[in-house]
Amino acid sequence: MDLSELLEIAEQERQSQKALQIRCCVAAGCLSSNALAVKTGLEQAVTEAGLTDTVQVSGVGCMRLCCQGPLVQIDTSAELEHSEILYEKVAPDQVSAIVATLQSQTPANTPTTLQQGDLTQPFFTQQRTIVLENSGKIDPERIEAYIAAEGYQALYHTLYEMKPTDVINAITHSGLRGRGGGGYPTGLKWATVAKATAERKYVICNADEGDPGAFMDRSVLESDPHRVLEGMAIAAYAIGSTQGYIYVRAEYPLAISRLQIAIRQAQRLKLLGSQVFDSPFDFRIDIRIGAGAYVCGEETALMASIEGKRGVPSPRPPYPAERGLWGFPTLINNVETFANIAPIIRHGADWFASIGTEKSKGTKVFALAGKIRNTGLIEVPMGTSLRQIVEEMGGGVPDGGSAKAVQTGGPSGGCIPASAFDTPVDYESLTQLGSMMGSGGMIVMDQTTSMVDVAHYFMEFCRDESCGKCIPCRVGTMQLHQLLTKIREGQATDVDMELLKELCDMVKHTSLCGLGQSAPNPVLSTLRHFEDEYRTLIDKP
Repeated sequence: MDLSELLEIAEQERQSQKALQIRCCVAAGCLSSNALAVKTGLEQAVTEAGLTDTVQVSGVGCMRLCCQGPLVQIDTSAELEHSEILYEKVAPDQVSAIVATLQSQTPANTPTTLQQGDLTQPFFTQQRTIVLENSGKIDPERIEAYIAAEGYQALYHTLYEMKPTDVINAITHSGLRGRGGGGYPTGLKWATVAKATAERKYVICNADEGDPGAFMDRSVLESDPHRVLEGMAIAAYAIGSTQGYIYVRAEYPLAISRLQIAIRQAQRLKLLGSQVFDSPFDFRIDIRIGAGAYVCGEETALMASIEGKRGVPSPRPPYPAERGLWGFPTLINNVETFANIAPIIRHGADWFASIGTEKSKGTKVFALAGKIRNTGLIEVPMGTSLRQIVEEMGGGVPDGGSAKAVQTGGPSGGCIPASAFDTPVDYESLTQLGSMMGSGGMIVMDQTTSMVDVAHYFMEFCRDESCGKCIPCRVGTMQLHQLLTKIREGQATDVDMELLKELCDMVKHTSLCGLGQSAPNPVLSTLRHFEDEYRTLIDKP
């Protein structure tokens, strides 16, 4: 495989595309609403209508507005006098009506109550897609579709026109920070692993997405798996690795299946494996499936699980960049981080650095969920305000309610009150409010939500997910949960409130890993912004 062959595949794919495209979302959310039957029905209806020469039905990845699935979008060329049309909540018995609209006629006994979506609403127009640029547009199970969207061109450019140091400098200059939660500078991490001298090095993609309400990484893997593979290969070339692993939780069977298909396809075209693009560069990617332990999202626990050991964290230093998988230098980034790599190489570091804020560059993908009209995936430039996300893109709280708080960062994050919704979404601003970016979960809560109940729920989650290796987390989360239970039941006193705060401080500063260190955050943030709700439940002496 060389560049000319890659471009030929891309051109053939474009030439094979028919004038009118019917794209049906077949990501997990829509599949759960019977999208597969909708896609099959569309194919049959197109055949019966005699439109197979001009109409193409494709299964694509996430179209982002998950609450309205199954979603079907029609794209046509300008000369056919059609514009983009989005149909929402499509039922299998409506497919004939959709196909009939293409012929400007409606057959007898066909339901015509099609629900048409608004592609001009802020949910769509205020997004800026980099990670999700192909999601909902290409067939995730066809490598040709990815190649036609400029796929693997960045990898070729990297191998033949850049030195490893050039790649690292580009990622550093772009300002990309790790999208897994901590926001560590990606270029600096890559440079550290590249400088390490060792017999072998590893690249790991952390797809162990465990935050309640988070589904960003799952959607990327289901919708555009080759983008992650390409990003991993570029990283491997930059640091000098020949072996990569994708660690993905077993609860994501569709993502696993599409990753397996993508890896086989890339190997067949010599885009992975030995002599990638007929170059001296070798890189193999294997999948490792996790059993669903939240703690395995922590780097050292994840590596222990890959090694076949119990997934528990280890003290740091040494850091994985120095001594990681099987004792060798290891680069670990999450799905979204790797998904940003190819666009940066294609468009340049300056392009990426021009997006976002001074210290938080690029875009961020969020899973918008909870008491909000428009639930689904959004990708916005760093610095976008919470108010814009919740009230404009999210459409606000349904049924005339009002937003009370937003939980960001999952169990490791915190609750941000409505009074702070003008805060820009970036790493530093969220930290100042007692929360964090996290991997991208964003749960909206309305005026009926008890913030004490929220803190209790997340502490129960952290208690159950604690690996038990260190006493502060194992015992501390249990005691914090007991205190919160006592407060909820109206049996606590002011002494219990003070003990709650002291325990939070102890667990935060003495736990071994990030799970325990961040477990008190939901409690601390709700105490900070909603202490009056705790006080109303305290028995006065």
